[in-house]
Amino acid sequence: MTDATPTPRRVTVVGDALIDELRDAHGSREFVGGAALNVAVGLAVLGDEATLIAMLGDDEPAEHIRAYLRDYGVRLVESPSMHGTSRAISDRSEGGEPRYEFNEAAWRRSIRFDDATRAALDEADVVVVSCYPFDDAAQYASLVEAIERPRERLVVDGNPRSGMLSDRDAFLANFEDFATRSLLVKVGDDDAELLLGDSLDAFVARLQSAQGSPQAILATAGRHGAAVHVGDAAVHEDIVVLPGPIIDTMGAGDATLSAAVHHLAVHGVPRSADGWRGALREAMTIAAATVRHEGALLRMPTHEKIDPS
Repeated sequence: MTDATPTPRRVTVVGDALIDELRDAHGSREFVGGAALNVAVGLAVLGDEATLIAMLGDDEPAEHIRAYLRDYGVRLVESPSMHGTSRAISDRSEGGEPRYEFNEAAWRRSIRFDDATRAALDEADVVVVSCYPFDDAAQYASLVEAIERPRERLVVDGNPRSGMLSDRDAFLANFEDFATRSLLVKVGDDDAELLLGDSLDAFVARLQSAQGSPQAILATAGRHGAAVHVGDAAVHEDIVVLPGPIIDTMGAGDATLSAAVHHLAVHGVPRSADGWRGALREAMTIAAATVRHEGALLRMPTHEKIDPS
């Protein structure tokens, strides 16, 4: 992929789809969510042909998820779940950082790599993997075997969740192995803390030092902005300030990833620092618009950037 030759924008996302239940002092509210689902819907909002490969149960929550994906034009390739549809409970009633709980379906999430799943992977110009059970050896082996030409079209966001991890060491080892196969890897400061007990810079350095390191690393650091690392070079962008207060930060990382993947699909891999800087600035502006609404749905900015913060 190159800057000069736009590619067809068919993107397949593999990972989680669930119901987010938010509890706070005002009560309880439910949203369709999941990191992979958020990315797939975000790509559809941006104009890409998005497909989501995810696990759903035979229950009412699954119907809500299917309807939501239909509303945004995202094609769904389902894997069945004998434990029902995944649910994440975010309890913010005591203030401060939310506490997360996950049901059995989320703990036991898995993807069935049948003909429909493989066809969706094969036809994609870009494949995104987000919040996948990297600590499941069989699931990881099936994922690796199913994706052809990964160095040309694979993007991965480990997106580990402490309430869904059964083996942190196995997750880290398989995620790092998968990163060496990838075009672009996204990591966040919370990922570094959970998986390494160390800083984001340390995690990036670890990925860069691996044999067969990814072509690019997108490192997100919350209010400290984000950076793209390519070889020994890095470009950084601060968060973007837009009109209105920040309402909900839960979709910021997924919106950033969606925007970055969209740029890759449409324009190809940037060939210069300025190219990466422009792609990152665009992603950060979209993330800034997203956090000014409740829920994780990607939002397009309606105002110009005010100033960096």
